[in-house]
Amino acid sequence: VRVKSPLTVYHHPEHKGEGFNMEGWEGEIVAIHTTWKDRPISPNYPYEVRFMPKFVVHVGDHEVEVIA
Repeated sequence: VRVKSPLTVYHHPEHKGEGFNMEGWEGEIVAIHTTWKDRPISPNYPYEVRFMPKFVVHVGDHEVEVIA
């Protein structure tokens, strides 16, 4: 997936504590959160996307687009 809109994160490993814009970055979905303790949930940011080996961001439908 690709981040399609401005998305500022503050936990990027190389920019800790500073705002870092993720727009245009590409990563892979590693999890889709739909249940918690075997109960259905509806999270605002259900997609867990890995961009680097130790950098994961939770995003919603409105922030990413599917790429081939």
